[in-house]
Amino acid sequence: MTMARLADQPWRVGNNALQARKLHNPVHLLLVIVAIVAATNLPLLTYAPNRLLSGQGILLSQLAARYWLLALPALPLLAAPWLRPSRFSCIVLLLAAAGLSGDLLALAGHEAQLRSGDADSLARISFGGAFWLLLLTAWLQLAEALRGLALALPARVAVILAALAPIVALIVSGYLDSLSLLKEYQNHQDAFNLALLRHLQLVVFSVLPAVLVGALLGALSFRSRRARKLLFPVLNVIQTIPSIALFGLLIGPLALLGSLFPQSGIGGVGLPPALLALSLYSLLPMAHGTLAGLEQVPADVREAASGIGMSPWQIFFHVELPLALPVFLTSVRVTTVQAVGLAVVAALIGAGGFGVLMFQGMSSSALDLVLLGVIPVILLAIGVDTLFKVAVVLLRRQNHD
Repeated sequence: MTMARLADQPWRVGNNALQARKLHNPVHLLLVIVAIVAATNLPLLTYAPNRLLSGQGILLSQLAARYWLLALPALPLLAAPWLRPSRFSCIVLLLAAAGLSGDLLALAGHEAQLRSGDADSLARISFGGAFWLLLLTAWLQLAEALRGLALALPARVAVILAALAPIVALIVSGYLDSLSLLKEYQNHQDAFNLALLRHLQLVVFSVLPAVLVGALLGALSFRSRRARKLLFPVLNVIQTIPSIALFGLLIGPLALLGSLFPQSGIGGVGLPPALLALSLYSLLPMAHGTLAGLEQVPADVREAASGIGMSPWQIFFHVELPLALPVFLTSVRVTTVQAVGLAVVAALIGAGGFGVLMFQGMSSSALDLVLLGVIPVILLAIGVDTLFKVAVVLLRRQNHD
């Protein structure tokens, strides 16, 4: 038996080596391949004499001798597909992804300081394709590591905020001010603040009436099957109309209404048609979400409430509404995120918002100005989506308790 065990040892060692080299996560492997292809073939940064000329690409290989410290957080991410799933490996990947994203920004900021010259220089250092892909793959690997940890949603949000802390610190410290994107912000700070305020107004004042009207329509369709058959085909038709077309369709009627009532401030362009169009787009998800929330309330719960003498209104407010609230909030989340994105198009009819910066940058071929309008919209949508998700999770936990 002893000789047999000794004879089996080399095979066991070989099996252990094969297990160590086993691919554990194909998602990480795909992200690693994308990152390697981007880092070796696409420019990390671009240099241009001014904001209107096309830039000259700066590859990562041209900076590797000076910035070899990027390899420290990159090594665990490159090895991620072959790491055995464990809490320790997930934490290592989280730290590595956050470190790599911070190092990439620090590298870009330092290069911008070296190449752009003084504050009055017209030279522009912009992010290249490799930068965006490396940043994207790092954060996708961070998300995959978070999934492996299986944390509760509030804990996941806390981890993401901690990972964002180095990026926020770099921006607040002014270390990135020489980058073209930050220069565009400095040159358009007043317009950016105005666009932010108007974008928030478009979202808030279109979603609020849609929430109220959509909830009423959803409750009506729950009580009446006939109303449901009439309501949802109309809302589906509105939802299929392209946003630009709907804005255009509202210009004529609102212009006529404004001419009939000059003191009302209503016009064919500007804020009124934008708010009306965004509200119309928001009705379908709100009505559908309200209906779905009320339908998932168990019938025996209603019967029990009716059996103890509660009136239909009492059943609605004290039984149905609390149980349907998580689904209702989910529909509000979808509606709000949709409105954040659609509000960009409202700039085409003079309603303002971040679409102004985006279309202005497109007309002048200034990519960083386009990004100055696009990035806040993405961050705003992600932030709104996260806040509502946390609220839904907390509400469901409270209902279970």
